[in-house]
Amino acid sequence: MKTILIAGGSGQIGNYLSNSLLKKGYNVSLLSRQKLSLDKITTHIWNVEKREIDEIAIKNADFIVNLSGANIGAKRWSPERKKEIIDSRVESNRLLFETVKKLDKKIEAFITSSAVGYYGMKSSDKIFTENDEASDDFIAGVCFKWEEASNPFEKLGIRTIKIRTGVVLNKGEGALSKMMLPIKMFVGSPLGSGKQYVPWIHIEDLCNIYIKAIEDISIKGAYNAVAPKQVTNEELTYSIAKRINRPLFLPNVPAKVLKLFLGEMAGLVLQDIRVSSNKISKAGYKFTFGDMKAALNDLV
Repeated sequence: MKTILIAGGSGQIGNYLSNSLLKKGYNVSLLSRQKLSLDKITTHIWNVEKREIDEIAIKNADFIVNLSGANIGAKRWSPERKKEIIDSRVESNRLLFETVKKLDKKIEAFITSSAVGYYGMKSSDKIFTENDEASDDFIAGVCFKWEEASNPFEKLGIRTIKIRTGVVLNKGEGALSKMMLPIKMFVGSPLGSGKQYVPWIHIEDLCNIYIKAIEDISIKGAYNAVAPKQVTNEELTYSIAKRINRPLFLPNVPAKVLKLFLGEMAGLVLQDIRVSSNKISKAGYKFTFGDMKAALNDLV
């Protein structure tokens, strides 16, 4: 069976994807900054900053999936943090490419994660598709450089895929748990106007899209990984509250308060962006959780 090498595979998406691949009979190995004791998974050490990588990982790989990247929402965006966010994505792709080229390794496909932030943190009535150009704000610039760093793989004749991911909903961790906490504590409320759309996706669908990208040789280029039926921040907040039987009685959190506490990063939750999933659907992918009610019934 083929071996899938996942870079940055110790996070929530990497863990879920690894288990999904193992269930399908694939061999899975990870690139990590430290040795991990994982059942049925081999860990190889790398350090992007020092340009160090265990070349055995590349030699044994049939496919490479790069999920590396500093958490965008973990800290305020100081100039130093912005550089870290960019470098963790761009330089990891570059190191993987340099090693593949050096070893003359003919992998079957290279898949890099990206984000729907490619389309910008500005409110818009437009429904964005993969044909639209990158916007001009910080996050859009990160995504553009992130994807651009994967382009050299195409020049080697390697099938290259860019997965532009929305807000990932997972059980017990990530974005959903952060949204649930204030609601559980009876202090939850929509953010800003609440009318801004949230391009979300259930983690199972996201990982299945990665698997389709591995298995379907017709898949190449950029694909949006978002659920077909997107909701507003207000609809999402009320759906979570209803699911966990909590009332919502506080007024919306004003946008200016969010900007005061989060600075430029407030755009991540205040942007009003709608993203199309038509391209991946037309490629034959069928969503398991296409609407929010089904997703929350499964996750909460």
